[in-house]
Amino acid sequence: MTTPQSLTQQLAEAKAASSKRIPEDARAVMNQATEELQQTKLAEQSLSQGDRLPDVILPNVTGKSIRLYDLWKQGPLVISFYRGQWCPYCNLELKALQSVVAQVKADGASLVAISPQTPDPSLSTQEKNELEFEVLSDVGNSVARQFGLVFTLPENLRSVYEGFGLDLPAHNGDRTFELPIPATYVVATDGTVTYAFADADYTRRADSSDVLQALETLKAGV
Repeated sequence: MTTPQSLTQQLAEAKAASSKRIPEDARAVMNQATEELQQTKLAEQSLSQGDRLPDVILPNVTGKSIRLYDLWKQGPLVISFYRGQWCPYCNLELKALQSVVAQVKADGASLVAISPQTPDPSLSTQEKNELEFEVLSDVGNSVARQFGLVFTLPENLRSVYEGFGLDLPAHNGDRTFELPIPATYVVATDGTVTYAFADADYTRRADSSDVLQALETLKAGV
């Protein structure tokens, strides 16, 4: 029986395939933008282990208001910030989370994914990836900003994305060109972050096995 690939392995393969497919000049702009974002130390300054979560409310794909406080008071909460349905690395991450959602629920926890997309693209994301957890819309990145995750796409990278046929303003409902860096959190029932992953490199994500381990550690009271 073949052992399923980890998310980390899937992301590495996707990155290798992307480097062959994307023209060299576009790839250079993308790599430079990632390096410059890493130099800002944004990930290191974002919400981290031991911090308290802000109490926020966001709409799901049907427009229903979801209060994060109500979720983490019922049990541990896993939060994944992703860029949007247009990002192949995000879709890989969301599918990996879906593959362990039964285990997450077995640990008494819940799971939500958050992006700056409007509800319609969020619904498309949920349907395309067959997600059995809440997908929330943080239009304007107001919540991601409270987590310290927001950055603005540089002009030259916007042009590259437009060349790929990506209309970011259409997805996000504004022309700020702001996005969150990918981040994953596990939150205890008192609103304290017990596990935090954030990386300015959008090709890196928290592996689902690490998320499950964080839940088990929380459950054990370690």
